[in-house]
Parts: sequence; structure tokens; C-alpha cells
Amino acid sequence: MCLSSPTRAGGRILCIHWYNLRTSILYGGRLNSILTYLNLFLTTSIVIGLDQFTKALVRAHIPLGHTWLPQGWEWLEPYARFVHWYNTGAAFGMFQGFGWVFTILAFVVAALIIYYYPQVHPEDWWLRLAMGLQLGGALGNVIDRLIFNGRVTDFISVGAFPVFNVADSSITIGVLILLLGVWYKEILLQKPVSAETKPTEEHSPQPSAEETRE
Repeated sequence: MCLSSPTRAGGRILCIHWYNLRTSILYGGRLNSILTYLNLFLTTSIVIGLDQFTKALVRAHIPLGHTWLPQGWEWLEPYARFVHWYNTGAAFGMFQGFGWVFTILAFVVAALIIYYYPQVHPEDWWLRLAMGLQLGGALGNVIDRLIFNGRVTDFISVGAFPVFNVADSSITIGVLILLLGVWYKEILLQKPVSAETKPTEEHSPQPSAEETRE
């Protein structure tokens, strides 16, 4: 569609400008959307890749129920160790037997993150990072549940804390970043009321002696 007759030189120019404007809006918007989701895809892919790679190593080299530490690091076993374990519940071994509930919940959370991610302002990079970490962690455990009949491989054991994995850590770090970011923006960045913003009644000039006599 042209803004003027294309048979004239001026009309051709208007036609070209209109086409360029429409193309810029259409494909420029798509490009920005692609780049935005590319950041989410990269963060999520790194988390899922690291999570699945470490779980595969554990399943291949550590028998179920056994622990492992590098040679010479046996002294660390009372405090931290690698152990091949699995759970059928949520992160950190909670709610055993309800893995199907958390599978559905993970898909709901993933859909919400994908929907709201482009609406986050680029300056709030910490929020986008937190969303990517949580999405990667949620999908990392979902992959285990779908492949291994509801079982999620865990292998990181610290003290008496429940055994966990990279996906659990990613979700936790994402939540911490989210909480710290909100706390920083809502509390630390709020400026106290300065003297200039106080009600003008406190700073109104006192009437002079002549005005008082009048």
C-alpha cells in the first residue's frame, strides 16, 4: 500500500519510505524479541547442560547409595561429599512421592517465565538472570522425572543437609538473586525525604514587624 500514486516520483519516494518504516517496525520488533529470548535460552541451556552432565557422570561412575571423593580428600567426607542418590519429590528431597505434582508445577512456572521475561526491563538484568536460573533448574529436574520414571538424581551432600543437585542449586540461587534484587531496589535505592521536599509550611517566612503592625 502506498501513500500516493506510485506513478509519480514523489509517490515512489513515499512508497519507499512507507515500506522501510513497515519493515523496520515488523522485523525490528521480531529481532529484539529474538535477542531477548536468546539471553534466556543461553542461561537456561547452560544450567540444563551442566545439570544433566554432572548427573550422567554420577550415574555412570558412582553406584547408587555410595559416596565418592577425590583421592586425598577423604578428610572432607564428614563435611561434604558426592553421593549417588535419588528422590521422587521436590528439591532437597522434600515431599517424596509427589514428583508428578512438581512436574506439572514446573511446566506452569516455565510458561510464566517465558511469558513475562520479555516484559522485564533490560536494566533489570538481575531479574532476567534469576528467571533464567529458575527456568533451567526446573527443566533440569523435569528431564530426570520424565526419563527415569519420576526419579531425580541427587549427588551433592553437605553435612546433614538433604542431598541435592545442580538444578536445585540453580533454583535456589535464582530465588536469592530475586530477593536480593528486590530488597536492593525497594529499600537501598529509596532516598530519604530531603529538607527541600518537606512541607512548605515549615519553611514559610515569618511576618516582619511592619506587617504585624499593619
